[in-house]
Amino acid sequence: MRLSPYRVGIDIVEVGEIQASIDKFGSRYLEQVYTKEEQRYCQSLSNTSAKTQSFAVRFAAKEATIKVLRPHTEVIHWLNIEVHRYPAGWCDIELHAAAADLARQRGIAALSVSLSHEKNYATAVVIADFF
Repeated sequence: MRLSPYRVGIDIVEVGEIQASIDKFGSRYLEQVYTKEEQRYCQSLSNTSAKTQSFAVRFAAKEATIKVLRPHTEVIHWLNIEVHRYPAGWCDIELHAAAADLARQRGIAALSVSLSHEKNYATAVVIADFF
């Protein structure tokens, strides 16, 4: 059996759980999980619900990315996985430091992400393409 040239990670997050973390830990939580660019974008949204959904979908994307990277003993910090939003509205995953190193070691050439969120749930799918 031939191995697939792709690897898929998916995650779903309950938006309320992210709001609970923000309420409990505030900026300490945000600074440990989300890059400055991610925080800036999410905080720029017009209402609390949209902000929380945006944070939740980024958390789901980070989790889905970890599933694609499949770390064994490596520690991947949340800030090493970034959801970059382009002005036209689409997003990509940018890897930094240990996450980028692990992707290279795994032979991952590129990542694609799809994000979706509603009132109560946020989900992300990440697909890796190999060299």
